[in-house]
Amino acid sequence: MASVPLTPQKPQAGQEGPRTPGPAPQGVPAGGSAPAPSTARAGRPRTTRAGMVWGAVVVALLALVLLIVFILQNQQPARVLFLGLDGTVALGIALLIAAVGGGVLVAAAGAARIIQLRTHARRARRAGSKP
Repeated sequence: MASVPLTPQKPQAGQEGPRTPGPAPQGVPAGGSAPAPSTARAGRPRTTRAGMVWGAVVVALLALVLLIVFILQNQQPARVLFLGLDGTVALGIALLIAAVGGGVLVAAAGAARIIQLRTHARRARRAGSKP
């Protein structure tokens, strides 16, 4: 038994595509061609940048709410010693400051690595273009 491809294949330039006998698929006129791909996919809408930003904002707001709840539940005082400084801060705030400091260090290391890779790629491009 011969297998039939599920997706239509485009004919090469100068060649006519294969014709299959039988009734036209639903939504396709009998003698015409299929509608444009943008209208054919009516089931699932296309993902856009605005939609992705909206999703990221929702996730960030949920994380912010959880962070606020964490800080409010951890109000007991904590003694903090740092580089000769001595003080008392709420435990939730101290942990938040530590997390932000760690994030800044990770971002700095990531930025340094990106700069290093871009410099290497630029040098490789220049070396490859010279005769």
